[in-house]
Amino acid sequence: MFRLPDLARIGIGPAPDRRRKRRVRAPVPVLGFARAGARRAGRPLSSASPAGRVAICPGSFDPLTLGHVDIIRRAARLFDRVVVSVLQNTGKTPLFGVEERLDLIRATFRDDPRVEAASFSGLLVDYARECGAAAIVRGIRALSDFEYEFQMALMNRRLAPQVETVFLTPAEEYFYVSSRLIKEIAALSGDVSGLVPEPVAAGLRAKFPPPPAGNAPGAGPDHPSAS
Repeated sequence: MFRLPDLARIGIGPAPDRRRKRRVRAPVPVLGFARAGARRAGRPLSSASPAGRVAICPGSFDPLTLGHVDIIRRAARLFDRVVVSVLQNTGKTPLFGVEERLDLIRATFRDDPRVEAASFSGLLVDYARECGAAAIVRGIRALSDFEYEFQMALMNRRLAPQVETVFLTPAEEYFYVSSRLIKEIAALSGDVSGLVPEPVAAGLRAKFPPPPAGNAPGAGPDHPSAS
């Protein structure tokens, strides 16, 4: 006697329904891949942090220039908070003390709540971890800067793989501006307007007051202005 499946094979009787039931896949969470990646990297997601994405912008800033300001404002468009971090370097004698530089930075960015100022010493990557920073922002003006910065970025990655280094370039008009040149010009009573923010310009005038008219460069007895 034939069973029902046997009859179906020889064309007699109804064929069993062999259609596979369609599996309904659960919806994938938006950005689920980012969440998994963050767990694998061992660091919290930026959205889980109430402070948002934090970047540090380290340097000596002795003094702060408009090139620095341009880089910091560019970084503030990419991150929720930017901490301008002044290095405490006891091996150098700066023109402005650490607290003076912090005050100048705060005065320059007083209209931007995203920018903060702080000082640090020791390893940069340790300080970045303390700040909860996702990135270290560095400005590059020329190819000569890149060679040094690239070496430092690779070492920082070796020490702290979870902290990225972001290179930014300033606006073209500030490519040649450096703190060293600013100090040299100001020491010789040169005009640094348009090269530094106004709080810094005022600080430089206090450090290097203009010489008396009789002692101005080139005002000796043989100079036309002395006759």
